[in-house]
Amino acid sequence: MTDDTDERETICDSAASLVEGCRLPVRMAGGNDWPLAEIVSIKEIRESRFFYVHYIDFNKRLDEWVTEERLDTRKVQFPRRDGPAQGTGVSTPKKLGLGAGMGGGSVPSRPSSPVAAELVNGSAVLAAALHKKMSRKRKGVSLESEAGEARGGAEAAGAEARPESQEALPRSTGSMVAHHDDVVTRMKNVEMIMLGRHRIRPWYFSPYPQMVHLPCIYICEFCLKYRKSLKCLEMHLAKCNLRHPPGNEIYRKGSISFFEIDGRKNKVYAQNLCLLAKLFLDHKTLYYDTDPFLFYVMTDFDARGFHIVGYFSKEKESTEDYNVACILTMPPYQRKGYGKLLIEFSYELSKFEGKTGSPEKPLSDLGLLSYRSYWAHTILDFLICAKPTGDFESPQITINEICEQTSIKKEDVISTLQNLNLINYYKGQYIITLNHELITSHSRAMEKRATRIDPKCLHWTPKDWSKRAKW
Repeated sequence: MTDDTDERETICDSAASLVEGCRLPVRMAGGNDWPLAEIVSIKEIRESRFFYVHYIDFNKRLDEWVTEERLDTRKVQFPRRDGPAQGTGVSTPKKLGLGAGMGGGSVPSRPSSPVAAELVNGSAVLAAALHKKMSRKRKGVSLESEAGEARGGAEAAGAEARPESQEALPRSTGSMVAHHDDVVTRMKNVEMIMLGRHRIRPWYFSPYPQMVHLPCIYICEFCLKYRKSLKCLEMHLAKCNLRHPPGNEIYRKGSISFFEIDGRKNKVYAQNLCLLAKLFLDHKTLYYDTDPFLFYVMTDFDARGFHIVGYFSKEKESTEDYNVACILTMPPYQRKGYGKLLIEFSYELSKFEGKTGSPEKPLSDLGLLSYRSYWAHTILDFLICAKPTGDFESPQITINEICEQTSIKKEDVISTLQNLNLINYYKGQYIITLNHELITSHSRAMEKRATRIDPKCLHWTPKDWSKRAKW
C-alpha cells in the first residue's frame, strides 16, 4: 500500500491483517453504537485474537479489550508508515518504556512497543525515580530545583522516564499537565481492585509494582498497602493498627472527617494513595517524591473505622496560588455530593489562609464539571444574599468583593459569570443581572446539598511553608 492511500478507508479481508494503529468502527459494550476506534494492542489467547481499542473522541476510561466479532473490517484506516496515526496523541519514548511486567504465563500482559524498548515493571519505575534523584544529589542539585520537577497529578509513587537525549520539559501547571503517553501507559494494566467492601474496576494505567498480572489487587482501606491475594490481605489486617489515615484529624461533623497528611512525614501512605488515585486519574505524571505536598483525605466513619471517600492534594508552597493539585472522589462515592464537599473544603482552607485559590489546570472532564458547578452555586449564593447599601435599590458589588468572600480566584469568578451570562453592559458600566428562573434553579440545587462544610468544625492553623525547616 502506498503512502497516499494510507489514510483512506480500506476493506480488510479478515481481522488477521489488522495491526496496531489501525482505525475502524467498533461496537461499544452495552449498546449498538459503532464509533471509530484505534487498535492500541493485539494479543492471542488459545488461538483467539483480542484487540485493545481506544474510542476516538471518547475518554480513555472506556477503552477495552474486544473480540473480532465487534470489529467492522469494511472500513479500516491503516496507520501511516512514517509514524503513528494522526491525532492519536501518542509519543513513544525512544529508549525506555514504562509499564507492567509480564506475568508468569505465556500470554503477554502488555504490548510490544512500536520502537525497540527495554521492558521494565512497576518496581523499576520507582527504582528509576530513586536513581534519578540520587544522581541529582550527587551533582549538587538544590532541593528547590528538585521540588520544582517533582510535580504530578498524583504527585508520587512512580516516575516517567525520559530519554537521556531529551531535555526535561519545563514545569507548566504542575500535576494537571498532560504527560507523554507510550503504548504501555495508554492501556489499563489492573483488572480489578478490592478496597474495603468495594470491588472497583480501574479506569486508567497505574504502575503498581509486580501486581499487574493478577486478576485483582487487594488494598487495605486504612493504610492503603496492597497485597496479591485476599489471604495476604487478611493477614495484613490482623497486624494493621490503623483505622484512619495517618496524620491529624482537622475536621469532623457527623460521620465526615478530614485528615491532613504531610507527604514528607507519611511518605509510604502518600505514595500508596497516589498509586490508588492514578487508577482513576488520566494524564498524570507520577513521581515518588511526596515531600512538597499535603494530602487532605475525606473519610466516612462507622463502627469499623474511617473509610476513605476521596482526597485532594496541594503544594506546601504554590507560587501560582493553587489550592488543589489533584482531587479525586472514589468511584463508589461519586454522584453523591462528595466531590463538591471536597472542593468546598479546599476553599475553606483558603479562607483560613486569607487567600484566593484555584485548582491546577487544565482540569479533567469530570473535574471541570464539578468545579464549574461549585463556582456557579457559590457565587450565585453570595449574589442572592447580598443586601443593598445606602440609597441604592440594588446591591453594589465588585469582582474583588466576590473573590474576598468566596476565596475563588478572580479569573474563575469572571469566567463563571460569563458562562452564566450574568454580565451585561448598561449605561457605560458592567452590571450583573439575575433572573427569576436562575434564582429558582439555584435554590433547588442548594436544597439537594444536604451536607455542607461547617467552618466551626474546622480546627486547623495554616503554616508558613516558606521556611524549609518546617518541612
